[in-house]
Amino acid sequence: MFHVEHNFYLGIFMFSEIYDVIVVGGGHAGSEAAAAAANMGSKTLLVTMNLQNIAQMSCNPAMGGIAKGQIVREIDALGGYSGIVSDTSAIQFKMLNKSKGPAMWSPRVQSDRMRFAEDWRLLLEQTPNLDFYQDMACGLLIDKNRVVGVKTSLGIEIKSRSVVLTNGTFLNGLIHIGDKNFGGGRAGERAATGITEQLVSLGFESGRMKTGTPPRVDGRSLDFSKMIEQPGDVNPEKFSYLDITKPLKEQRSCYMTYTSLEVHDLLREGFDRSPMFNGRIKSLGPRYCPSIEDKINRFADKDRHQLFVEPEGWNTVEVYVNGFSTSLPEEVQFKALRSVVGFENVKFFRPGYAIEYDYFPPTQLKHTLETKIIDGLYFAGQINGTTGYEEAASQGLMAGINASLKVQEKDAFTLKRDEAYIGVLIDDLITKGTEEPYRMFTSRAEYRTLLRQDNADLRLTPKGYELGLASEKRLKRMEEKHNEAEKFVKFFENTSVKPEEANPVLKSKGSALVKQSDKMFKIFSRPNITIDDVRKFSAVERYILENNLDDEVIEQTEIQVKYSGYISKEKNNADKLSRLEYVKIPANFDYSQIKSMSLEAREKLKKIQPTTVSQASRISGVSPNDISVLLVYMGR
Repeated sequence: MFHVEHNFYLGIFMFSEIYDVIVVGGGHAGSEAAAAAANMGSKTLLVTMNLQNIAQMSCNPAMGGIAKGQIVREIDALGGYSGIVSDTSAIQFKMLNKSKGPAMWSPRVQSDRMRFAEDWRLLLEQTPNLDFYQDMACGLLIDKNRVVGVKTSLGIEIKSRSVVLTNGTFLNGLIHIGDKNFGGGRAGERAATGITEQLVSLGFESGRMKTGTPPRVDGRSLDFSKMIEQPGDVNPEKFSYLDITKPLKEQRSCYMTYTSLEVHDLLREGFDRSPMFNGRIKSLGPRYCPSIEDKINRFADKDRHQLFVEPEGWNTVEVYVNGFSTSLPEEVQFKALRSVVGFENVKFFRPGYAIEYDYFPPTQLKHTLETKIIDGLYFAGQINGTTGYEEAASQGLMAGINASLKVQEKDAFTLKRDEAYIGVLIDDLITKGTEEPYRMFTSRAEYRTLLRQDNADLRLTPKGYELGLASEKRLKRMEEKHNEAEKFVKFFENTSVKPEEANPVLKSKGSALVKQSDKMFKIFSRPNITIDDVRKFSAVERYILENNLDDEVIEQTEIQVKYSGYISKEKNNADKLSRLEYVKIPANFDYSQIKSMSLEAREKLKKIQPTTVSQASRISGVSPNDISVLLVYMGR
């Protein structure tokens, strides 16, 4: 009894004030949530089990990638920190899919793992209104279906007006390596207990998911001369739209090698001890980031798989073996990896492992990420069934924003599917749910021509400014970029070029020649004509120099000119679909007669019987193409 009283009074002594927002968990979601809430003026407390591991990169040392890079730029445009930290800790930059259209361009950085976490912590420590406390939150304080604080493992009760849970893989986390398993939320760290059981008792539905990570190895034991070098971009860009970060001047290369049939055979020797195949792991892992044993099993016809050898930082010798995620026994991992070209003498820092953890199906949330059952309680990150730093960070940002708005008694903030990839992510989770770790892809966004990485600031910075997250300096920089690009587009629309100047350029590109003066916009719009081509027109280069246009403005102008038709069409489609809430579907509609619709969509629509097209569009398994077919069939 004395112990309980002692902890009770200790809690009063240490935390006499009531916080506006308590964020539980210091990963990517928790860090963004805490920063957002504090920067919006809410008195915020970040509770995490280990302050040394804030924003730890638990898996690969990289940020961005396909669709994920767009999310990081959106976070940055709104005033979050992920883009800034990605730039300050980057060791390599690549713009992926540059050979495709701009809707597919996706920035990615290789990061210095230790510097990434350090930069995040230093940024958070410099954030006003933000306090820190190291302890495990093991329970929530609830009063009449409203959260009023948290309870820690030391028995301390901390009061607050809202709580954001960002527990990641720590909720009852169980680590598997071969036939061994032990509790843990990450290698070397204990699992978090208590919260799942309490939430289930309150009426929440929970489930289990799985993720995994590869071995970490000693780079000094590798023969990089046998691998294929993967350097960064010749002219690297950066994530943040702010000029406080600079593009890399020096970069570290990654490398690529392959598994082989010999490697596969060695891995198969341990399948009977694999927790994935012997039944010890029953939960689902990320389909698009499978373990090496899963790849061998599912793609038995493939005689090799790519492995990307990624340095963990500027100075460390630790290396991440991307593509070799595994939970096989450590001796099987070691023997197989030593048969990979360049890994013949490899030394392990630690083996790969799988981890099972609790999550809560996100259909139990509102679009604000507040739970439907408990008022003032928000979920963000892997607790919602997502995978990836970027997906987690964006949810943390949105949860932190909305928790702050709620305690300030202001209107909630949400993003629509045609406004941001973040809007697509949250809408997918809330309306469709997920039974496997959710990962963002460009294919998930029906408006990806609008949601490009280059225009995230134009789309979202005004919203971030209104929230109090994006600074006035950031807003003015965005407005200048927008205005300069608009003026440059007008220049192309209003300026003509003579045949004697245009035709040499057109001839060199194998494009049809012109017989008379024509507007530059028309010539620039041709698919095979680039900004470098039209800069050969004297008036264009003169305009760029006289107006001191930077690369962002020039790139934005090129996209607006060359893709104006696609952009206009997608905007019209977005406007039409926003009105679908009012398009009623007749009762007992016979979906079986629409043969051009996917079988899955027909079955789901027949079962659920949505009353509007908008509702139909949000059902899991019903794609944007299925909705288009439905609209055509209905005569819309």
